[in-house]
Parts: sequence; C-alpha cells; structure tokens
Amino acid sequence: MEGREEKSILTGEAVSCNPMAKVCWPYFDPEYENLSMRINPPRVSVDNLSCSDCTLIKVDSMNKPGILLEVVQILTDIDLLITKAYISSDGGWFMDVFHVTDQQGNKITDGKIIDYIEKALGPKGDTIDGVKTWPGKRVGVHSVGDHTAIELIGKDRPGLLSEISAVLADLHFNVVGAEVWTHNRRIACVVYVNDDATCRAVDDPTRLSVMEEQLKNVLRGCEDDDKVARTSFSMGFTHVDRRLHQMLFADRDYEGGGTTIEADYPPSFKPKITIDRCEDKGYSAVSVMCKDRPKLMFDIVCTLTDMQYVVFHASISSDGPYASQEYFIRHMDGCTLDNEGEKERVIKCLEAAIRRRVSEGLSLELCAKDRVGLLSEVTRVLREHGLSVTRAGVSTVGEQAMNVFYVRDASGKPVDMKTIEALRKEIGHTMMLNVKKEPSSAKTPEASGWAKTSFFFGSLFERQRSRYGIT
Repeated sequence: MEGREEKSILTGEAVSCNPMAKVCWPYFDPEYENLSMRINPPRVSVDNLSCSDCTLIKVDSMNKPGILLEVVQILTDIDLLITKAYISSDGGWFMDVFHVTDQQGNKITDGKIIDYIEKALGPKGDTIDGVKTWPGKRVGVHSVGDHTAIELIGKDRPGLLSEISAVLADLHFNVVGAEVWTHNRRIACVVYVNDDATCRAVDDPTRLSVMEEQLKNVLRGCEDDDKVARTSFSMGFTHVDRRLHQMLFADRDYEGGGTTIEADYPPSFKPKITIDRCEDKGYSAVSVMCKDRPKLMFDIVCTLTDMQYVVFHASISSDGPYASQEYFIRHMDGCTLDNEGEKERVIKCLEAAIRRRVSEGLSLELCAKDRVGLLSEVTRVLREHGLSVTRAGVSTVGEQAMNVFYVRDASGKPVDMKTIEALRKEIGHTMMLNVKKEPSSAKTPEASGWAKTSFFFGSLFERQRSRYGIT
C-alpha cells in the first residue's frame, strides 16, 4: 500500500504517513516549549509575616508534568519540614502554599536558604545548573564529584552492608558516599565510589565488570537465582531518594509476601490509606493518615508520580504527631481509580513508600578522618556486635567521613546499651560516635543525625553555593 502524505500542522510541510517509511519529524523550535514559561514566569514568595510559627512559601507557575514533585523535592532537600500545604494545579496554572519550618521548628530566616528557594523555584530555576536537584542528591557520575555510582538491590540479611563494603575495599575502590534503604527484607543502595589511589572515577570496563560480578555474588549469597540480586552502573541524574523508591518499587517490595514482622513497624506506624471517587469532579481522592515525619509528602508524591498519577489538588496538615494528607488524582491517561485491584495496588505502594524511611531504635552518627576501607571497618564492627543496619547515609566532605547508621539487634530485639558501650570503647579512640534514640515524636526530625546536622547535604551546600550563584 502506498503511503499518503499529510501536512504538518506546525510547518505546513509534507510528512510521510507510510508506516514503513523513514519517519521525518517536523522541526521544533528549541525555544517553543519554554515560551509560556517566559511569558508567565514562576512567581515565588517567602513570607515570614503572615504566620507566627512558620514560614509561608507560595509558588505560582505555569502547570507542567511533575512540577509538584519538583517543588516538594527542593524543599525537602534543604531539610525543611512541611507542616501544611494547599495544592491546586487544575487547568494550566499551578498554585500552592507550603507552611514550613526548619528542623528545630523555627521560621526560615537564613538569607542564603531564602535566596536559594527563590532561585530554585523562581524563573531562573531552569537556567541555573544543578539548582533543580540539590548537590549530593543526584545519581550519576558527575553528581557529587568525580566518582562512579553503583546501584545494588537484593535480599537483605544481617552483615550484608559489611560484606559489600569489604568487597569494594579489597578491589581498591573508595566509598565517598552511599544511601542505603531496607524494606520487607529487601535492600536497595546507591554507592558512590572512586579509585583509592587516584580519587578519580573508574572507567576501566574490565575492572568494573569484576566489581559487578563480585557484588552480585555477595548479594545473591547462597541463592542461585539471578533475580535475587542486581547490580548496575547509574549514568543519569535522578534524585537519589527518588531512585531508591524506583528501585524498590520495581523490585515489588510492596508485595512483601508476609515477611514483615511487627517489630519492624509498630502499630503506630501503620498508615491508614483509603481511595474514594469524587463523582462530581472526576477525581479519585487518596486519603493518607499516619504518623508524621519529615519527607513524608515527598515520598507520597514521588510514588504517585512514578506510578503515573497526576495530582490536581491536595491538602496536607499535621496535628500533633500525626499527619493527614489528601490527594485528588487521575492517571496520566485521564482515568480515575475505579478498579478495585488497582486501588489495592496503589494503597500497597503508598504504604511501602511511607514505611521505607521508618526508623525505630537507635541511630549511630560517626565522624572520622576519611581513609580507604573506613566503611568496611565500621560495618564489620557493627556486624561483630550483633547489630543490623536498616538504613544508612554515608558521605565524605573534605577529609572528613560522616556517616549515619540506623541499627537494631540482628534478632529483632531492642539494642542493648551494653552493646553500644562496647562499640564506643572499640571505635571511640579513632572516631567520634554519637548515639541517638529514634523518638516516637513526629516533631523530632526523622533523620536526627543526618538531616539535623546536615551531614550529607548542608556542608555540600556551603561548598557549592558559589558554583550555583548562591551568595
């Protein structure tokens, strides 16, 4: 059958419609997509006068896919607590108001932070390299420095992080940063490494292949099934927290298979999630009630976005230790959640997203002069003292290695303080160790050691603000 020709609605030129012919796409002006943004640039207001106990951040912008996640990501990356939010993005305009405080519950008065918010969310946000993704929160070879990013996912077990770091040390890779999450007996981590001699990213394919194979063997353990563990090298610039959510979601950790024990998630942490249909508006209303914690809104919006749901309206509030969040959504194809099976899947995925960050028990904050094999040494000591790592943040700033480990007893019992004292005696002479009980109060930061003291991101901000024009 002969192909027919039609005229492009943009150029008026003839375009072949023969499915077997070579496709010739019409020309698009590179500036066309940003025209609306240039005509109606985003407006950002940081208001410290309207409320006595919080700062109001107001954003008005042209609507575009993923804009809510982008805004929430920027606010959470600088460790702001969102206590209330009102979102409206129906039609072509995006309008929202966030009530925020710092980690101590105070207004945002630091001029550098306010300036960053205005630049990142304002009209210059798309033109400032790196502003849309906080330095240190991207997955990719160029994200924090000259390093290689490795993604690992597999079945979790006590001592696994120690085994992973030992393999890297033996192969002369230095760990300059890492984020580790565990959920439903699965582990996902992004590890940033470089050569221990040159401090440069490793691009030797033979060496990388050896590392990948050895890490896969460690993750697989005694299992023979290749599906049990996966390793890969990340080359993109995805936000690392979002990438961890994506990895666990793709691993179907939300199904669980009944492996989660009650000790992992106390009843107070069990979210209550319902989905109803708004007949008059044509939305599905997703209601979430659970214990409040930092980054909760990010985790929920991130999951909805990656499941290809669009948030048109939302209302977020915190009442004491609990949070109430309601989202009015449709799928990207315009459909609502009418199928019971799909409703159940969304509920399971949101519940998993909320629980991935839950940390009951102890957090160990360690600070020491960086050296090759430090992470291997620390995780070995934790394993030898019967401690299992449920989540970790590892970073290197200058010559200092600053790590946070969320730990519990390998048997699932509360950590004995005698164990902590023995740990302090063993490593206290070479590094600073601070032990914190993860509180049940939602008002205390979820990452007490990591967000509050800005281990991973705050110090990087100081180093990179001149690079991004933040003075």
